[in-house]
Amino acid sequence: MSLAMTAAEREAFLAEVHVAVVTVADDDGRGPLAIPLWYAYQPGGEIIVVTDGNSRKAQLIRKAGRVTVCAQTQEMPYRYASVEGPVTTIEDTVTVEQRWELARRYLGPEGADGYIAATRDVTDRMCAIHIRPEHWLTRDYTKAGG
Repeated sequence: MSLAMTAAEREAFLAEVHVAVVTVADDDGRGPLAIPLWYAYQPGGEIIVVTDGNSRKAQLIRKAGRVTVCAQTQEMPYRYASVEGPVTTIEDTVTVEQRWELARRYLGPEGADGYIAATRDVTDRMCAIHIRPEHWLTRDYTKAGG
């Protein structure tokens, strides 16, 4: 029995709420940068992360043009989806509403309100990075039974 997810399973899994680890190459003699980020994803679409456009991670992503995004469960039996692909678009401006929608996904409406109020001053520095899923590696240990 294969522990790999089907295409439908992997897309549904990635659409669930997980903190993703985004990894990008660094050609400055350092290992790849791996950083946890919130993301948005709808099956069949692109992965979207919002981050500080002036950050090291954003600079590396712009330069590399490709990233890996890995999302996993925290409880047994474990499941994960690791997706590698090209950056298709970087929106250099992000609205408070875009940030609120992403925060709502992770914190709920009330938590999103508080988060946005506490971080409103950073909105003008944020960018939205769109990633097209191209190569998938998945495991679903719930399929192992027992």
